[in-house]
Amino acid sequence: MAEGREMGTDEGPAGASELQRRLGLNDAVMIGLGSMIGAGIFAALGPAAGAAGSGLLPALALAAVVAYCNATSSARLAARYPMSGGTYVYGRERLGAFWGYLAGWAFVVGKTASCAAMALTVGSYVWPGQTHAIAVGAVVALTALNYTGVQKSAWLTRVIVVIVLAVLAAVVTACLTSDSALAVHLGIGTDVTAGGTLQAAGLLFFAFAGYARIATLGEEVRDPARTIPRAIPLALAITLAVYATVAVGVLAVLGPDRLAGTAAPLAAAVRAAGVAGLVPAVRAGAALAALGSLLALILGVSRTAYAMARDRHLPHVLAAVHPRFQVPHRAELAVGGVVVVLAAATDVRGAIGFSSFGVLAYYAIANVAAWTLAPDEGRPPLLIPVLGLTGCAALAFALPPTAVVSGTIVLALGAGLYGVRKTRAGGQGR
Repeated sequence: MAEGREMGTDEGPAGASELQRRLGLNDAVMIGLGSMIGAGIFAALGPAAGAAGSGLLPALALAAVVAYCNATSSARLAARYPMSGGTYVYGRERLGAFWGYLAGWAFVVGKTASCAAMALTVGSYVWPGQTHAIAVGAVVALTALNYTGVQKSAWLTRVIVVIVLAVLAAVVTACLTSDSALAVHLGIGTDVTAGGTLQAAGLLFFAFAGYARIATLGEEVRDPARTIPRAIPLALAITLAVYATVAVGVLAVLGPDRLAGTAAPLAAAVRAAGVAGLVPAVRAGAALAALGSLLALILGVSRTAYAMARDRHLPHVLAAVHPRFQVPHRAELAVGGVVVVLAAATDVRGAIGFSSFGVLAYYAIANVAAWTLAPDEGRPPLLIPVLGLTGCAALAFALPPTAVVSGTIVLALGAGLYGVRKTRAGGQGR
């Protein structure tokens, strides 16, 4: 096993830098659902259909298989290392400090941009003329909520998930009971190619990637060795069932060609189904889904930043835990501040390809770490991490070239910063 994290801290009394375990199984599942059943389902089906054609459903199945392997590896590691940070911790403990750092770097940098993109998505749905202002307001409000305790965030996530599921159920019902649904054949056509299916699976995979939020909150989950391995696959299974049902319904009324040509597939689907009155509800559902994803993203990024700060890979001042609310308040404020600046000054919705690449690199490290577990440490069947690693690599390099290049540059920059820091510290990695 690689070296563990540095245990020294200057946070005061023993345990002062540790978080309290307040989340049960239902809370963990809801946070996972809030992360996965996000705005992606309202927008990702179109680009995926453009890549896969009538192979959209096989692409969804492939993405789900890779996600299942990653989820299983992450769940076994989270049970073994129930600490904040997710794959940052697993890579550090199983593979060495550099690999943990690289996973944490990919997650924090990529997902910070994703936070800004999701905030802007909220703004574009709520008030298109004031997108940036609404985005900033959403980040400030959710950061303030997170600051007051993780249980309040879990409660809000639960409310959002219930409303979004109700909207999706209405969309599916409208589509599958529409007369136009009978005219569309859902079979695989001649337009399907292996490359297109892989690229579509890569695009759809990130709709499943939210289960990492359960692992990154590992230090705040009660009975983590039992809760996390149950929560991750349960959240993933529910999400897959929802996505598959929605995809079938939307394909049934639009078909792959019309689906590929729309930027708002669910709104287009209810119009095609003859229920245009549902469009405002779909827009509201998309805004809420984006809000739920943003909430879970801020939680996950702040916990990984907190874990990296504890090991001094980020400024150690971020490792503080609020004495009353028991949250990493400085890390949350820092992440919220960066996202506010990005959301106010830029539009990163179309420029976060490196985030997708980085997430797959993050999970590739998780699979390698899981492969190193001994049988008595809860190692999954070896086929699981092997398939997960292979799938991550295949989907990463099937992404559009700009995403591959930008993602590689970001990872190389992180590796370079690690090398500079280690050199300055006299080769001690501190």
